Amino acid sequence: MEESEGIGSVENGSSSEGRPPNPLTTAYRKCLNNERVVVPCKKSLVRHASLVRMTALDVSVEPVLGVENNEMEFIPVIRSGAWSDIGIRTTMEDVFLCVDNFVRDGLNSLTDGPSAFYGVFDGHGGKHAADFACYNLPRFIIEDEEFPQDIERVVSSAFLQTDASFAEACSLDVALASGTTALAAIVLGRLLVVANAGDCRAVLCRRGKAVEMSRDHKPMCSKEKRRIEASGGYVYDGYLNGQLNVARALGDWHVEGMKSTDGGPLSAEPELMKTKLTEEDEFLIIACDGIWDVFRSQNAVDFARRRLQEHNDPAMCSKDLVDEALKRKSGDNLAVVVVCFQSQPPPNLIAPRSRVQRSFSAEGLRELQSFLDSLGN
Repeated sequence: MEESEGIGSVENGSSSEGRPPNPLTTAYRKCLNNERVVVPCKKSLVRHASLVRMTALDVSVEPVLGVENNEMEFIPVIRSGAWSDIGIRTTMEDVFLCVDNFVRDGLNSLTDGPSAFYGVFDGHGGKHAADFACYNLPRFIIEDEEFPQDIERVVSSAFLQTDASFAEACSLDVALASGTTALAAIVLGRLLVVANAGDCRAVLCRRGKAVEMSRDHKPMCSKEKRRIEASGGYVYDGYLNGQLNVARALGDWHVEGMKSTDGGPLSAEPELMKTKLTEEDEFLIIACDGIWDVFRSQNAVDFARRRLQEHNDPAMCSKDLVDEALKRKSGDNLAVVVVCFQSQPPPNLIAPRSRVQRSFSAEGLRELQSFLDSLGN
């Protein structure tokens, strides 16, 4: 259900059936001239005054050993699909976005290979924040005059700009008050950058092995708990200020004690991880916490890998993951995006057979000889 005409597709309904509208097309085209070259619009926002001042995490996931020579030759072939379901909830607050051609031909002179954007936004207290982030986060990225050269700074800035803009929107319309976690994955040539604020998760399949490209921001995590307490907040029964079960999110400006012009315990600043894709990298799964409540990272990779070997369709694979999560009794909304980096399905992995050496002890040999002698009598 994931690919519609134009630049991208977005799921905003409460059902996983039908093709969604493509409201982002117009917004993106405003940033592209007739030659499809990115038009610089704004400078990066380093830190917003209303957020906790801290250094964004930048973790480099090194490629596997033995593929350095192939890395320079490998160019990903991008194919993506997504699926969502309301689950057992009464409302649907998850939103996803798939943009296989983020800036079309505008990057050709800057990098070889594809340029793509994928996002999952898990709303809480309403869907307005998730919708707002889905529409505006990609826009802030592509409008930045430093995109794509300083991609990590640009993405971090876009998260903060989105959060600040939503605060302004809520000040004009209190009915918008809500919050959302946000995870964005950007592919620029061979570079994969994942930015996360909340408990959505991105997992890369590298030759069958799950490589986590994000960290769940739960209040009980030691790093998050220290940051929360240093910002004047507290963790009670696993909840931030006894109210939210995430330590980072966009929105939630209406919740007392979470955010203010002087900062607060709830941060919208993302953590970033990046890696250079090689021919060992098969696909990426990004999903809301409703999936990870019933799947471990390696379990999800194993499941998705088998499905892709069967039908090689990322959209069907996304639906398979959602359906399996429902069978496993996930109690949340469900949204999954699967991004394949190869045109062929994942290959069968043949594990090397270890050589087993067997030997007999002297006592064992004597017992065997005694047994054989008894047979001859």
